[in-house]
Amino acid sequence: MKLFKYSFILFILAGLFTACASSKQSRAMKNSINGNWILQTINTEGTSVKFTAKVFNEADLNCFIGSNWSFNANNSLGSYTLITSTPGCDGTQRAIRWTLVEAADNTIQFQFKRLDEKRKPMDDNNGFRCGLTMADANTMQLKSAFTIEGNVGSIIYNFVKTK
Repeated sequence: MKLFKYSFILFILAGLFTACASSKQSRAMKNSINGNWILQTINTEGTSVKFTAKVFNEADLNCFIGSNWSFNANNSLGSYTLITSTPGCDGTQRAIRWTLVEAADNTIQFQFKRLDEKRKPMDDNNGFRCGLTMADANTMQLKSAFTIEGNVGSIIYNFVKTK
């Protein structure tokens, strides 16, 4: 009976360790993301419908082109700054808390929450999640799905690392 009890406890601990551990791939990607980035281009795929969209509860999609993003892998904090060079866009700086999540289908997803001035989560503590389709030392790509007029498509965010 004692052997069964210890085996059961080891089984539970192994399960907890496996469930909480991040994969080598997600840890490597988190380290690759660490640093400063520019959101260079935004593309859509899967639909030819022209649309405007407010993304991340912040601003129009086009206002994010050229925005500066900063990610600190040590404390999972970061920020983004929208520039004012696009007509109709206000310069905004927003603190974020970010992480990588390994989904059930083994894809890596980038998740973040916008933070207020006191570093408390905004948006009723809801965040945003995009597929992390690629991240290396110089480039990163995020992808988020949308539906408009019955058409399913994706927004592709292409980042380049700054020096």
